[in-house]
Amino acid sequence: MVPKLKLASGQTSPEAFQAALDALDVIGRWEWNAATDRARVDGFVALLFDVDPDEAEQGVLLSLFIDSIHPDDRERIFAQIRRCRADGGTYLAEYRVISADGQTRWVLDRGRFSIDHLGRSVGGAGILVDITQMRMSEDAFSEVETHSMERPLDRAAEHAIAAQQAIVELQDAELKARADKLLMALGRRLAQQEVRERRRRMN
Repeated sequence: MVPKLKLASGQTSPEAFQAALDALDVIGRWEWNAATDRARVDGFVALLFDVDPDEAEQGVLLSLFIDSIHPDDRERIFAQIRRCRADGGTYLAEYRVISADGQTRWVLDRGRFSIDHLGRSVGGAGILVDITQMRMSEDAFSEVETHSMERPLDRAAEHAIAAQQAIVELQDAELKARADKLLMALGRRLAQQEVRERRRRMN
């Protein structure tokens, strides 16, 4: 459940939104359906991308999320999404978004796109981590590299995302809660790993 973050004027309070984000390491998960080109996301991800949370839970056009990516990152990220969507496989990127409170925030986006036996895109799912505080504390705003999928943590995240997709289809609330907890733990570890690797590249 998303806490009430709006002011009487209808604007989102930056302080309330930041406090809510700081309380979480993993913002949430996303799913994209290729047939409808609609993405469904958790409430916090919706606010992070300045999309209405109620509409986002039902599914909104992917373009609404793309439009909230920072203009300096948008073309690079959209090109990466198109490639992964066409070929299937894993997606990993860091980029800036303009959130509901008008602030620029950094996210680590990790997902997996699927194609059918004819090579057509079926959909995708993943997790998204707010790494704004880490980026600001490091003052590391360099171009982000795409990482290989050889690391055990990356493989674990890929399998957990796939498992979570299957568990949603099972409609088992207990298993879904466990899968969500695993994804949150993996999201925290992925963010920590990105920070360590960036520091290594800077030294």
